[in-house]
Amino acid sequence: MSRADAVALKEQLGDAVVADREFFRTAGRHREDGSYEVRRRGADSTGNAKVFRDFDAVERLYERLPTEFDADDVSRTGITGSRRHMLVRHFAEHPAFDCEITTRSPLCAKKTEQDARNADDAQREEVVASD
Repeated sequence: MSRADAVALKEQLGDAVVADREFFRTAGRHREDGSYEVRRRGADSTGNAKVFRDFDAVERLYERLPTEFDADDVSRTGITGSRRHMLVRHFAEHPAFDCEITTRSPLCAKKTEQDARNADDAQREEVVASD
């Protein structure tokens, strides 16, 4: 493979790895370094974004949340400010997370039956593990 072909391939791979996906109020971005950024759609400041090590970290956060959750539940994981609400909205908007917004004021979401069962099982395992 020539150097020019290798450079072209590297650029194509970079484009395939970096993926932006916009939803109604939030957006997610798989970045080149493997991290995943959740941001408020249309906002540019860092106060409107939260970067996770990878998408798996976002999934683990979601799994640890109770069946019905709000911004306070998200804040217990160390996420502060308006990013808590942004994440509740992102979970409801992103198709990887099976939940929906139940109330807007205060902002609350509820996992669907399948995700709720998985959350309940995880919470039971934690209780058993600590006994």
